[in-house]
Amino acid sequence: MNIKKIIVCDAIHQKGFELLDAEDDIEVINAVGVPKDELLSKIGEADVAITRSPTAIDDKFLKAAKNLKSIVRAGVGVDNVDLDGCSKRGIIAMNVPTANTIAAVEMTMAHILSCARSFVNANNNLKIERVWKREKWYGIELSGKKLGVIGFGNIGSRVAIRAKAFGMDIVAYDPYIEPSRATDLGMSYTENFDDILTCDFITIHTPKNNETTDIISFDEIKKMKDGVRLINCARGSLYNEKALYEGIKSGKVAFAGIDVFSYEPATDHPLLDLENISVTPHLGANTHESQEKIAIQAAECALNAARGITYANALNLPIKTEDLPEAIVPYLELIQKMSYFCAQINKSQIKSIKIKAEGDVSKYAKSLLTFSLVGTLKESLGDNINYVNASYVAQEKGIETTFEEIPNSSSYHNKVTITLTTSKGVTSMGGTVFDDIEQRIVSINGFGFDFKPKGKMIIFKNKDIPGVIASIATILSNNGINIADFRLGRGKNDNAMAVILVDEAIDKKILNELNELDACLWAQYAIL
Repeated sequence: MNIKKIIVCDAIHQKGFELLDAEDDIEVINAVGVPKDELLSKIGEADVAITRSPTAIDDKFLKAAKNLKSIVRAGVGVDNVDLDGCSKRGIIAMNVPTANTIAAVEMTMAHILSCARSFVNANNNLKIERVWKREKWYGIELSGKKLGVIGFGNIGSRVAIRAKAFGMDIVAYDPYIEPSRATDLGMSYTENFDDILTCDFITIHTPKNNETTDIISFDEIKKMKDGVRLINCARGSLYNEKALYEGIKSGKVAFAGIDVFSYEPATDHPLLDLENISVTPHLGANTHESQEKIAIQAAECALNAARGITYANALNLPIKTEDLPEAIVPYLELIQKMSYFCAQINKSQIKSIKIKAEGDVSKYAKSLLTFSLVGTLKESLGDNINYVNASYVAQEKGIETTFEEIPNSSSYHNKVTITLTTSKGVTSMGGTVFDDIEQRIVSINGFGFDFKPKGKMIIFKNKDIPGVIASIATILSNNGINIADFRLGRGKNDNAMAVILVDEAIDKKILNELNELDACLWAQYAIL
């Protein structure tokens, strides 16, 4: 019998151990609580590792894990996992994304109720300070209040259903879903983010990415109604914490419920000094039921991976696989990057994805499509999209996917092009690889370019008139943004497009300034 070894690096529910221990072809290495140096000496013999957030899957870990084929992150977030490092070593990384859904939903509802009734403060006032002061703790009722839900996916939609049962009016904002997902539930759907800012309560349920970081900041809070109540049980940094602090302190925000912070543990955070806020130490997944589900699903994933059966919720693929020539791999990486790029500059519901390939790379249609889907859907789904489920998710969302093999019609030996069609428009991007490793984007919407798909970039389409470059440079200079590279493409109809590589992140304020230039047709920001 071929015995496979599974190492459990961090604490999981006992049910998970019971599943693993029951298998005759599996040897379990229990390394829970083992110091890091000792852990590194143990993982060399393991085929599969089960980890949680305390164990960093970094370069030291991966170098020591000489026999490792798979890693299962028992939970959702994979911030502690070096996915690129895993891929380069042929290690498949997986997570358990749905086990804590109900726990996160119910934690959000607890914070919504706390924001309405201040019961945490009332409890402390009576229990700790021994003060009976009913008149101090007047709250508001949820019934008849408007709840804005940012992100209407697996968790956000369930929060909305429960809030609706309390008599709340729901306004859903999610540019990546069909409006009918909300309207069929008797809720409102909006494409205008400002509609969310008029709500009495606002809760957010999105992945953390370039688009959603600081999605609520100073300008957004300024637009909100006085006495708004804000909840975040999703990811830290979705609300700008300085803006949130000022909003609560000034009374603009009547109350906030926060389970997640930008940096954790947040034991010294200024928000903790404020009275009108309820805070919890990232407890969204901390229920006995969810921990049991996480352990069971993680154990099942590890068993299947150890036996080479399936790799559920795989977040990566080994870069070098036996059935793909090494020269093709950079094109797979490139199509995924370009697809992610397109999704960032064309943010709305995806209708179709079309891939064109010319040259030898066209023989690998299925792989190109898979990598393209992962890149495109990553913008809206974050860690919930992977190479295993990408095609199924696309089908579920009604996304049309096509692949076209064309004769070599350009000066490039191999070239790949993605055309992304959304509810708001079409974005096309072409790329190639020089010297087998140098990836280049060579066209965007018909404008010719030559730049590496890497870094912080502004994409700026404009009327081709004098003074545009100077205007862009002035805005960036005034905001302390350094230009690292400036690539210009000129096209027909007296239009031009620029790709501007910058050293610093571009916030919404700067992007708005660029869009307000008379010559600007549109400007977007993307990170690769």
